Amino acid sequence: MNQPPTISEHSAAQPSPVEAEILRLSREQPALGQAAVAERLRQAGLPISPSGVRYIWQKHGLETAVKRLRALAGSSDEGLAALTDTQRGLLERGALTARLVRGASFGDAADAGEEPVDRRQVILNAAAELFAEQGYDRSSIRDIARKVGLLPGSVYHYFASKDELYLAVHGEGFRRLTAAVTAAIGETRDPWERLMRACEVHVGGIATGSPVDRVTGHNLAMIRHHGLFAKIRPVREAYENIYRELIDALPLAPGTDRTLLRLLLLSGMNWVYIWYREGRRSPKEIADAMVDMLRRGVQRVPGPDGA
Repeated sequence: MNQPPTISEHSAAQPSPVEAEILRLSREQPALGQAAVAERLRQAGLPISPSGVRYIWQKHGLETAVKRLRALAGSSDEGLAALTDTQRGLLERGALTARLVRGASFGDAADAGEEPVDRRQVILNAAAELFAEQGYDRSSIRDIARKVGLLPGSVYHYFASKDELYLAVHGEGFRRLTAAVTAAIGETRDPWERLMRACEVHVGGIATGSPVDRVTGHNLAMIRHHGLFAKIRPVREAYENIYRELIDALPLAPGTDRTLLRLLLLSGMNWVYIWYREGRRSPKEIADAMVDMLRRGVQRVPGPDGA
């Protein structure tokens, strides 16, 4: 079987400055989309359109995030170990979707010595992408089926309705967040550090995580479907209870409304999804700044001379 080309091999043909920068970003941040790459180059004084970025990617066989991740792994002596957990997850989901589109069955995968295709998970990931991009109301079962190369009836085999699918996305998202936050806060006993670790996980998932991570939290409240909101409430409240306990443990000024503080913090983090743009501040820096402002305040403390 032919090995996928590596990004370092692509760059051996003395590309132009624009092309070289695109290939560098493909190597260092393979999950960036063509619009984000075009914006990065514009800021660096190398104007190119998103379609121009895609042309360069296609020229080098890097037009999808999965292909760029494979090239990155192939360029490293560590192979797949060189990828982050998020990158490996994206690569695995991409491979599953590709096999699904080719029509691979559970038996075919087993015969080939591969992991069986988890169609339910592939459908869940595709649905999360569409819910994140288009919203609940504008996404249909037909759209989701088309995205993974299935007939709508095949999606209904796993999920009885769009509501059930939407709830499944959020249920998985909150379970993932709960597990990740629990692991992060278990590494320290300092109450402020524990809160900061939790916020780093939350903002990181919303800003740069998987589609399931990104859609969890903010999207449900925005669609104004009260019936769906009520059904997801138990897992949502279980997750918010972590923050309730974290904030209850903080040494705060007397009279501080801890409930209002918790809601303010969670709301601020969830809205990161709306305004976050890659390149200015990292998700970790944003989360740390939020907690630091809560802890230290933003009012300037006058000096000894009153200035």
